Amino acid sequence: MRFERSPLGVGVVGLGYWGPNLLRGLMELPDVEVRYICDLDQERLSTLGRRCPSATATDRYEELLGDPQLAAIVIATPVFTHFELAAASLQADKHTFVEKPFAPSTAQASELIGLAEARDLRLMCGQTFLYSPPVREVKRLIDTDELGDIFFVSSSRVNLGLHQRDVSVIWDLGPHDFSILLHWLEEMPESITAVGRDSIVPGIHDVAFMTMQFPSGILANVELSWLAPSKLRRTAIVGSNKMVVYEDGTAEPVRVFDRGVEYRDPETFGEYQLSYRSGDIRSPMIPSTEPLVTELAEFVRLIRTRETSADLELARHVVMLVEAAESSLAGGGVPVAVATGASTQAPIAA
Repeated sequence: MRFERSPLGVGVVGLGYWGPNLLRGLMELPDVEVRYICDLDQERLSTLGRRCPSATATDRYEELLGDPQLAAIVIATPVFTHFELAAASLQADKHTFVEKPFAPSTAQASELIGLAEARDLRLMCGQTFLYSPPVREVKRLIDTDELGDIFFVSSSRVNLGLHQRDVSVIWDLGPHDFSILLHWLEEMPESITAVGRDSIVPGIHDVAFMTMQFPSGILANVELSWLAPSKLRRTAIVGSNKMVVYEDGTAEPVRVFDRGVEYRDPETFGEYQLSYRSGDIRSPMIPSTEPLVTELAEFVRLIRTRETSADLELARHVVMLVEAAESSLAGGGVPVAVATGASTQAPIAA
């Protein structure tokens, strides 16, 4: 059955932390009708039902799956329910939007992609930062070679909370930085090294430091934590021509530094010369559009046009990176090859 008439009937599953934001974003789209909201928590259902009185509030997912007039389902539930719920949605012939991370494993992410292709359904992963105007501006700077050759990237995504009960800080926050890096650099790292600590809840790592090595030679370091004195979302990219700092949530989210170091070959043995350049700092004009609404509008567009999301493979690669990072963490910080998930170090003899 094709759903090309307006409005598009959509159901939202999961009304915890991020679900209400998705609900609000869908309600802002002119050609979308939210027909269901679904959650196991009756208080959440009651509260959000008052905001969206035209939607049927239910704690039974089967109601959404069994409604032939419902075109699409948006899933914002805990990570380890994503595969089961998304697979059921696709098997019920519903276009499906799944919040990040895409699935609990790379194999399951691949299975979802295959299921959507087999049934000619639109499948999309919620990677909001890919629709962020500052992130897109940094992408433009890289693509136009304004920064020159990229040397390294350093990122910090830290705050005080929210501690998750079922996943580590890598599963929770890592997909944001991983998706941004893959979008910017357009290459997968060869290996990843991760160290961390379960400071508060035993078995749930709340801080992680990760280093990635890319085939091009780029190094990337990512710091994640639920245990920091203040909220920080900052990434620095250092290139051969210029440097850029992207800081989410600030008045000037992108600042371009015309700074660098030039090296001249020594004329004599043991002699070298470095020339330091310190030029202007520029803050480009950034459009003020909301990434979440843009992302959801893209999901609707894909359904209308029957196009496949260009970011599905990126979403699968993000899960691959999370798995590799978790493997390194479990191995005490050994480098892990991203493609295979295996340690790149030989075992130490007893």
